[in-house]
Amino acid sequence: MPAFFLAISVLALFACGFIFYSRYLAEKVYRLDPAYVTPAHRYRDGVDFVPTNKNVLFGHHFTSVAGAAPIVGPAIAVFWGWLPALLWIVVGTIVAAGVHDFGALVLSVRHRARGIGTLTKDVIGARAGTLFLVIIFFLLTLVNAVFAVVIGNLLVANPGAVIPIFGEIPIAIAIGYYVYRRRSAALVPSLLGVAALYVLIWVGQAYPIEITGLAEALGVEQTRNVWIVILFAYTFFASRIPVWVLLQPRDYINSHQLFVALAVVLLGVGVGWNTMVAPAINAVPDDSPSIFPFLFITIACGAISGFHCLVSSGTTAKQLDKETDARYVGYGAAIGEGTLALCSVLAVGAGVAATQAEWDGLYADFSTASGGAVGNFVNGVASFAGNLGIPMDYAVVFAAVVVISFAATTMDTGVRLQRYVVQEISHLAGWRRPANSLTAAGLIAVGVPLALALLPGGGDAGYAFGVLWQLFGTTNQLLAGLALAVIAVWVLKRRANPLAQLVPLVFLVGMTTWALVVNLRNFIEAGEWVLAPLDAVIFVLAVWMIVEAGRAVAGAWPDRRGPARRAPSEELEEEVNP
Repeated sequence: MPAFFLAISVLALFACGFIFYSRYLAEKVYRLDPAYVTPAHRYRDGVDFVPTNKNVLFGHHFTSVAGAAPIVGPAIAVFWGWLPALLWIVVGTIVAAGVHDFGALVLSVRHRARGIGTLTKDVIGARAGTLFLVIIFFLLTLVNAVFAVVIGNLLVANPGAVIPIFGEIPIAIAIGYYVYRRRSAALVPSLLGVAALYVLIWVGQAYPIEITGLAEALGVEQTRNVWIVILFAYTFFASRIPVWVLLQPRDYINSHQLFVALAVVLLGVGVGWNTMVAPAINAVPDDSPSIFPFLFITIACGAISGFHCLVSSGTTAKQLDKETDARYVGYGAAIGEGTLALCSVLAVGAGVAATQAEWDGLYADFSTASGGAVGNFVNGVASFAGNLGIPMDYAVVFAAVVVISFAATTMDTGVRLQRYVVQEISHLAGWRRPANSLTAAGLIAVGVPLALALLPGGGDAGYAFGVLWQLFGTTNQLLAGLALAVIAVWVLKRRANPLAQLVPLVFLVGMTTWALVVNLRNFIEAGEWVLAPLDAVIFVLAVWMIVEAGRAVAGAWPDRRGPARRAPSEELEEEVNP
C-alpha cells in the first residue's frame, strides 16, 4: 500500500477528531467559557503567569510534550504490524490523549494553574496525592534512563551527530541570554539557531567524534555507557541553571526542528511514493510479547501519555490567555504528537527497507526490533529526505540530531522535575537534607536513573532498553489513568457526562495491570531480581490507583444527577480554594 494514502487517511481522521470530538468536549463536557478570567491574567507577574498568544503557546506545549517517545514507541510496535500500531495511534490520540491533555489543562486553569499532583489531593484525597507523587518519581526515573540509552546508542552509531548536538548547547545559551537581556522576541534568534545547527551537521560529518578508545582505556565494555555517564553529568548541572539560560532556548530551536522533520517525512513520502513493505499484521515468533497488552504499553506517547498532564498543569496552564484556547492548545498538541507517531510508523514501515524480506531481518524478533527501533527510524527519515534531494550522509545525521535533540530536551526537563519530586517527597517524609539541598536532591535525581541505565542485561539490544521501555510505558499509562480519574471526578461534580474520561481510564487500567502481571512472572522466571521488584512496586501502585479512582468516582457519581451547573463565569468557583 502507498504510504502516502495512509498518511492522508490518518491526518483526515485527526482533523475530524479535532473538528467534532474536541468541540463536543469543549462545549458539553469541559464547558469552556470565553468570559472566564484565566490565571495568566488573574495572577499575571511577567515571569510564570503570562497571557500568551495561542499559536505561540501551542508551539511551547507541543515541543514540551513531543520528545523522542512518540518516535521510539511506534518504531518498536510496528513489530506486530503497521495496522494495529496505526489503529492504536489514531484511536488513542482522538479518544484518549486529546481528552487527557485537554482536560488536565482546563482542570488546572480552573484551580489557579496548580499542578496535577496538588489537584489530586484536592479532588480525590491525600492518599491519591501521595500515590501521584510516587508514580511520577518512577515515571521520571524510567524516562531519564531510557532516553539516556537512546541518546547513547545514537551517538555511538552516528559519531557525526556529536558536534551538532553538543554545539547546540552554546547556541541555545547565546539565544537565551540575547532574548532575556534584550527582552526581544525569540523567533528570529531561534531560526538563526536552527540554521547554525544545520551548518554544524556538515561540520560533524567532516569531523566525526568516536570515544571507543576512551571506553577501552577506562575498561568500559560498552561505549554507550560512557556517553550515558556524560549525559547525566551534563543534566545534573543543566537542571540547576535558570530555564531561560538553556532549556527554553533549546525548546525554541527544537520546535522548528520538529516541524521541519514532520515536513521532511510527509513530503518525502509523497514525492518518493514509498510503499509499506512492513506487513499489516506481522507473524511474530512464538516467544514474543503478546500484542495484547504490550502494544498499548509500547506506544504510550503518540497515543496517550501521563507525562503530558505534568506539562498541561505546569507551565501551559499559567500562560493560557483565554479558556477557549485550551481546545486548540491541549487537544491540538495531542493531535500533533499523534502525527509524529504516524511519521515514525511510516519511516520504519516504508522508508527503512526496500522489500519485506529486508524488513523482516530488521524485525526478526522483539529484542532486535526494540534494540534497532531508533536506528530504523533514523534511516527511514533519511530515505524520505533522499527523495527530496538531500544527500544521504547529511540526511542520516539530520535524522539522528532530531531524535537526540528531542530526547535530550526531555532529559533536561525530566531531571529538573525529578529534583522537584525528590524534594517534595523528602519534605513529606521529613528528610531535611534532600528536601532543602539542591545538590542532594539533584544527586538522587541523577543517580537513580543512571544506575538503572547502566544495569547490565544483554548488551545494546538487551533488556536495558526493550524491557525498560515497557516499564516506562506501564508507569506512563498509570499516571495517565490517575489523571483521567481526577478529571472524571471533577466533571461528575459539575454534573457533566464523564464517559469520555472513564472509557479510556478503564482500558488503560486493564492493559497496564495485565502487562505488569505478565512481566512480573517473566522477570521471576528469568531471575531478574532488580526488575522483578521494580515491576512489583509499580503493580502495587496500579492496584492502589484502581482502588482510589474507584472510590472517588463512586463518591462523586450521585453528583451527575440534577440540572447542569451554571456557566463557569457565574460560579462562585468553589474549585479555587487556598
